Order: sequence, then C-alpha cells, then structure tokens
Amino acid sequence: MLVLASASPRRQELLRSAGISFAVQPADVDETPLVGESARDCAERLARDKALKVWSERPSDRVLGADTVVVVEDRILGKPMDAADAARMLRMLSGREHRVITGVCLVTPVVSEEWKHARDEQLTPRELTTASETTLVTMCAISEEEIREYVAGGEPMDKAGAYAIQGMASRWIPRIEGDYSNVVGLPVALVYRLLRES
Repeated sequence: MLVLASASPRRQELLRSAGISFAVQPADVDETPLVGESARDCAERLARDKALKVWSERPSDRVLGADTVVVVEDRILGKPMDAADAARMLRMLSGREHRVITGVCLVTPVVSEEWKHARDEQLTPRELTTASETTLVTMCAISEEEIREYVAGGEPMDKAGAYAIQGMASRWIPRIEGDYSNVVGLPVALVYRLLRES
C-alpha cells in the first residue's frame, strides 16, 4: 500500500486524478529551513523527514512524503503565518517570476519477515529515493486592493507562497515553464516514475 504523508487535499486530489491509490497519514515535522540551506535541499529534506516519520510507524508500507516551497530572489516562502504575512508574500511575488520547488521522497518497506524479526531493532528502509521538480511561474502585478480581497477570502493561508494556482490566483499567472501539477503541490509525473521504479 502507498501511504501519503500529507494532509494536503490538493496532493490527494492530484494522486486520485492520476489513478494512484493511496491511504493518508499526515506527518507533523518542523518545516523551518536550516541556516544556509538551499531551497531545493530544504524541500527534499522536509519530504524525506515526513516520509521517514510515517514509515517508522508503518514499515511494511510504501510511504510518499512531499514538501513545496516558493522561491523569489533566493528567499524561501513557506506557508504564511497570518494574513499580514500572506500579503507580504504576495507583494514580493507581484509582477515577477519565481520558482516553485517540490521535494518528494518515496520510502519502500521492509518485507514482513524482516519486520517480524527486527521489531525491537533500529529499522532502516529497503530503499529511500529523494528527488525534486522545479517550475518557473510568472505572476502579473497585483494591486493592494486585489491582495486585500484575496487574503480576506482565506485562500492563501495554507499555501506555500500564499497563493493557489488552481484557485483565484490563476487570474494573475499568465505563464509557467514546467510541470503545472508541481505548482499545485505534487509533481505527478515524477511521483509516478518513482513508483514504477520502486
């Protein structure tokens, strides 16, 4: 069984749309970037941390972890802390190009017999594969009034970079270069390739 280590309804919908069956078990990890850590390294590390946390509780399942960050001028934008933080992020993105990076990690299970004999030992996964996808996104200039209305509607509050490309923010995004599903929150083609190769 594949277990998605995320509560994100967007990731769940992307997997369902691609015909990939899965169960959900969210992983609660500290998502603070490390000092000097690149955006890609941060996204991949957090995806790995989430996958391993769930896998430690379900070692006979395959576990998929994912983490998405938005990057503008080498500054990592995660989920906004509050409405003011969301507005700040949107002002930074307004009228500019930015990168969306999603790290993914797939952990494959130990086999049942190994699990029976090693329950009291430190388990390590049979295989752990980490990768990431980057998409370039161009956002139009957004007025202060538009930012206020968008933030007041609540859509930015649980999104990296404080916007949802599949939601109302789509009206401000005339161009992307790369994987659209990556901007939504999960690079489906990359995930499918990892699943086929595992």
